[in-house]
Amino acid sequence: MRADERALRTACVRIADWPVLCAVHAHPELRDRPVVVLERSGPREIVRAMSAAARASGIRVGMRRREAEACGVALHAIDVDLASEARRFEEVARSIESLTPRLELDVPGRLSFPTRGPARYFGGDAALVGRVHDTLTALLGADAAAVRVGIADGRFAARLAAREARSHADPDGRASFVVAPGESAAFLAPFPVAALGDPGFAELLERLGLVTLGDFANLAPPDVLARFGHDGVRCHDLARGVDATPLDLSTPPPDLVESFEFDPPAKRVDTAAFAAKALADRLLARLADRGLGCTRVRVEAETEHGEQLARVWRHEGALTPAALAERVRWQLDGWLAAVGPAAGVVEGDVRGQQDLAALADLELDSPTGALVLLRLVPEAVVPGRGRQLGFWGGDAAATDRADRALGRVQGMLGFDQVGTCVVQGGRTPAEQIAFIPWGEPREPRRPVQVGGEIAVWPGRIPAPAPGRVFDPPVRAELVAADGSAIRVNGRGEVGDDLAVLRCAALPDGGGRVVGWAGPWLHDVRWWDRQARRRRAVFQVLVAAAGPERGAVACLVAVERGRAALDAVYD
Repeated sequence: MRADERALRTACVRIADWPVLCAVHAHPELRDRPVVVLERSGPREIVRAMSAAARASGIRVGMRRREAEACGVALHAIDVDLASEARRFEEVARSIESLTPRLELDVPGRLSFPTRGPARYFGGDAALVGRVHDTLTALLGADAAAVRVGIADGRFAARLAAREARSHADPDGRASFVVAPGESAAFLAPFPVAALGDPGFAELLERLGLVTLGDFANLAPPDVLARFGHDGVRCHDLARGVDATPLDLSTPPPDLVESFEFDPPAKRVDTAAFAAKALADRLLARLADRGLGCTRVRVEAETEHGEQLARVWRHEGALTPAALAERVRWQLDGWLAAVGPAAGVVEGDVRGQQDLAALADLELDSPTGALVLLRLVPEAVVPGRGRQLGFWGGDAAATDRADRALGRVQGMLGFDQVGTCVVQGGRTPAEQIAFIPWGEPREPRRPVQVGGEIAVWPGRIPAPAPGRVFDPPVRAELVAADGSAIRVNGRGEVGDDLAVLRCAALPDGGGRVVGWAGPWLHDVRWWDRQARRRRAVFQVLVAAAGPERGAVACLVAVERGRAALDAVYD
């Protein structure tokens, strides 16, 4: 690795099951009991995090509430409270700030910082890890067992090292993993490409036979740029252990700093958050006018007693107004909630618990007054990749006119006859599109992502999506060489190779099968005898009748011995 590609030595501090820890702090009687934290995804409630007892019973992130309750344990479900998570994590950030001032918060429950200065001061990476564990043990008490610390070259490798820290705990139970300098690429090589955090790109790499980060890293950078573009190069750098920070970072102009003065001083979070939303919109609009996006922002505040507060938040991609306003609100909640008789203790959250009694004795420099000034400073900006305007060009007046016109058409044709399509979760192309009547919330009925992770749909047909989907499917004949219908057993085994596909919806009524993939087995609603469906889905390539025509790719489903054409690819 060249010197200019050497990644910045970084530490990542991650507290496992942070949403559950915050929920247990509010409800101490639930400690050591199966607890799940739920978040709403459309009409369903999805598991966002779970305690160790719940995990042992088979509950996983992304499960629906009904599926989690069916695991056979007396489950205690709690709704997600992002404000409480951010407020409590501010205490963690302040405690780590006693070791190093250069913190970057990713999400509540995870932060990172460069280790060059603190590691030299404390005597190396191992000593720094010990200091971090000791500091958080004094703060979190019994919950310190959930602390994971990883150190590596670059943020991406450090984050994965923190994930692996549990399997490298010392005899005292302190979980940490330090990757030696220059060894991040070798450490990353065995991880699956799904660790890149881009499900679509990872699926493409897997179809190309690049299953691990090491396989992807072995490609030549020029070839990656030619095949996958700039986003592919960014992921390739991550796989090679190169720092995830873009190389084209530039110093933001000083006139882009946005600030707001509170008169009278703001003592309530909602008052300060209202001003923060306006600041976020204004800052990102000015950056967009200059063709820039912001990946790291510093939130600064000043209290009526002259105290200066600052915290840096980082995002993997360019921040949107909603994401920036959310992070500013989290930070304001953490600051303003600490204003009280016991500095650093959040009322109604942890006060009175013996394992956190030392929290009030820590000198964490909590603010003692209301806010009089709020400032947003973009610390890292990157060239903007452009933005997609709305269907009506971004003009509010045009949107209103279109809304009224579509409403009148809807009144003439019927409520369910005018609408838009929304991408949702599902196994087949027909299930992955939801038709939403005009005027209704455009929310998927089945989850696509849960807590930043792709929802699990066993038997999902891989990309790309077909261009034409039949609803209902068109009857077809899928036969073997001896003329018998294709059948699939319970294990997904096909007795004979597919030979001929006949269907009236195909050119010339179908023809000889020249290639096929699958089957993907679907056992849908197996618990309901009336609605249960068992089917096997194939991707089939049918030869055209004439030499001037190309082969036709299609999706065929076999159910109860009968075949049907589900979709045709472009």
